[in-house]
Parts: sequence; structure tokens; C-alpha cells
Amino acid sequence: MAEKKKTQQTGKRTARSRKAAKSVNTKTLAELFKKRRNRDAMDFKPDVQTATWSKTLRLTRLQQLRLTKWVLYALMVVMSVVLQDVVMSNFSLFGATTDLPACTILLITVIEGTEIGSLFALTASTLYYFSGNAPFAAVIGLLTILGIAATLFRQMYWHRSKGSIILCAALALTGYELGVFAVGISSQLTRWGRLPSFLLTALYSCLVLIPLYSLIYKIGLIGGNTWKE
Repeated sequence: MAEKKKTQQTGKRTARSRKAAKSVNTKTLAELFKKRRNRDAMDFKPDVQTATWSKTLRLTRLQQLRLTKWVLYALMVVMSVVLQDVVMSNFSLFGATTDLPACTILLITVIEGTEIGSLFALTASTLYYFSGNAPFAAVIGLLTILGIAATLFRQMYWHRSKGSIILCAALALTGYELGVFAVGISSQLTRWGRLPSFLLTALYSCLVLIPLYSLIYKIGLIGGNTWKE
């Protein structure tokens, strides 16, 4: 009986020792995992991200070139308005002069194609009107519609070339001058006797398209060709 009781006490002590050892091992492993996690967090702490204006607006090389192209296009429109108002308006031949803003807008529209050119024609013609040098607000619709029509005509029937682009821009330019004359007649801003001067303006402006094409075409090559045939 005494031996049996002694055996039971020994078994209880052994069980308590195992439980104590197990709890110690569990606690030790938990502490090790916690220390390892804290050490990894300290070793791989990410750098502080600072969002600056220059980093937010950082552009790729191609994006910079294309942005430069459109800035130059805008400057071309502004310069054409200034030259027409300051210089060309002081020179006339048989009562007519050139229309440089219309030449620039329509030529760039035909070169860029329908998708991009239509948006450019609308934006540039609006800029032309608000510059105060356009005859009336109808020039926005005339330049946009005729520019898109000339571009569609060239894409449908002619291959891209210097001659086809200049010819389509010249047709749009002639239609624009006749449209301005028609709106002027309907608004009683001009008279029928002024029709020859509008036709001569269209002729002089079409001749300006030839040297103007070389400059605009070189600007259009900046950043690669974006048009699609």
C-alpha cells in the first residue's frame, strides 16, 4: 500500500515537471518569434516617402517631347495671330491680305489627322476668337468643321504626302473664306462687292501654306508620329 502511494506521488511530480517544462518551452518560443519579428521590422524599415511637386509631375522622355510639340503648336497659333495683326494687315495687294491664323490652324489639323486634329482645331479656333482678332464667333465652327472635313477627305481618297496635305488645307481655307463672307453678308457686316477680296485672301493664304508646311511638319515630327491612317 505504501509502495503504491509512493508510486502515485512520483507520477504526479513527473507530470507537473513535464507541464512546467512545456510551458517554459512555449514561452521561450513565443519570445523568440516576437524578438525575430521586431528585429526584422527594424532591419527592413521602409524609407520615408516624400511627395514633391517635381516628382509628381515627372514625365518620361517621350512625354516631354510630345508636350514640347504641342507647346510649339500653340506658339505657332499665337505668333500667326500676332504677325497677321501687326505686320500682314498693313500690307494689301488689290485690297486683300493673308489670313495666317486660319492657315496655321487648318494646316496643323490636316497634318495631325481627324482624332487629334479635330480637338486641336476646336481649341485653337477658340483661342483665335478670344484673342480679339477673329471677325466673329462663327469662325470656331467654320475652322473646326472645315478642318475635320478636309482631313477626312484626304484620309479617304489620298495618301499622306506634302501635296495632298497642302491641297486639302487649301480647299478648307477657300471654304473658310467663303464661309466668312457668307456669314458677313447674312449679318450685314460686308457687301457683295467685297467677294473678290475674300477670294484673293484665300489665294494669298493658300500660297503661304507652301513655306508654312515645312516648319509645321518638322514640329509635328517631335516625339514621333501620332497620327493613324
